[in-house]
Amino acid sequence: MKVAYQGEPGAYSERAVRSLFTGAEPLPCDTVRHAFSRVTSGEATFGVVPLENSQAGSVNETYELLSNTSLLRIVGESIVRVDHALLGVPGARLESVRRAHSHWQALAQCEDFLSAMRIEPVPEHDTAGAARKVAEAGEPGDGAIASVDAAGFAGLIVLAERIQTEKENFTKFAIIGATDPELGPADKTSMVMAVLDEPGSLLGALEPFATRGINLHKIESRPRRGAAFEYLMYVDFMAPADDPEVEAALEEVGAHTSLLKILGSYRSAGEPV
Repeated sequence: MKVAYQGEPGAYSERAVRSLFTGAEPLPCDTVRHAFSRVTSGEATFGVVPLENSQAGSVNETYELLSNTSLLRIVGESIVRVDHALLGVPGARLESVRRAHSHWQALAQCEDFLSAMRIEPVPEHDTAGAARKVAEAGEPGDGAIASVDAAGFAGLIVLAERIQTEKENFTKFAIIGATDPELGPADKTSMVMAVLDEPGSLLGALEPFATRGINLHKIESRPRRGAAFEYLMYVDFMAPADDPEVEAALEEVGAHTSLLKILGSYRSAGEPV
């Protein structure tokens, strides 16, 4: 079985793949969109894509792709502990690094360290890919922010460890697919909705969950593409979509929305890996 992930060997997403699918072949992809494409085409059975970081927030591209696909859904999730390190070419010193290459979220998570060291952030597609590029360039003034594992893959040395601002730093990854990976019974559901622009519609869309004791775990509003100043609301609640109480709640929610789509019903993540 092949499992697509965004990044290169040594990326945090690869760690999520290996923790969930023992024995599967990880299939690296340049972008989140590429990972979706490989699962849609059948080249990979499942995909593992970043959904949210505990410090930097949601990965908007992933949510937009989930909203727009009719073939894939969230079928599971994994939480990975993220400890960023500053990597350099052999012989480099911490004091010599003037530029740090990494994914923009990793750069944001290490903003305090970079500012204190007067290191310029340089955005790249992903953390492990940034490590590879720095190794290929061989410039002592360039470093990469990635995992310690990525240093081994790229042939770099570790100049500083745990450089993220929030030491307890985690990224949540969504497993996407068209079939059930059998990770356990569903206890969580993700959905997207567009609430009608009418008085009381937002309350009407949320109250059915409260009256039935369904815990709304996350609510996030994002601009709706192609509709200026209209918004989509991404909601996670802690119950399976086929629960009769959930089905009754969603029927009521539908009266207050112009769009209502289940993005997936799945087993919530256990302990971070």
